[in-house]
Amino acid sequence: MRLTKSRRLILELLWKSGRPTGAYELVKSMQHTGIESVGPPTVYRALEFLMKQGLVSKIESRNAYIPCTHPERNHICLFFLCGSCGNSVEFEDQRLERLIAENAAQLKFKAARRVVEVEGICERCLTASGA
Repeated sequence: MRLTKSRRLILELLWKSGRPTGAYELVKSMQHTGIESVGPPTVYRALEFLMKQGLVSKIESRNAYIPCTHPERNHICLFFLCGSCGNSVEFEDQRLERLIAENAAQLKFKAARRVVEVEGICERCLTASGA
């Protein structure tokens, strides 16, 4: 794998962000690092590469990206997304992995990407709202 300067920077920016981040937000963040003008196509190509390497996942419902917590393992990405503060948590559950694999096998379906998104309110936001 060839991690170019811009790919590495995008991955670092995603880690520093700590939340799902969109491509245009990454473009703006890159401009603040002193790198020459980088356009959305460059960022999208880098994100595509990072996803293929298993280093980044896409949060489809937000059109945003987040670094994978366990890039060394091929696993289902299960994300809990807070609709209030925007934070996300990646979670692994072997039971869910088995269930999806069993269902795919029954259908004779070869899954290419397995991402599950659960939207709700995180504990911190619930506590802050007094709910």
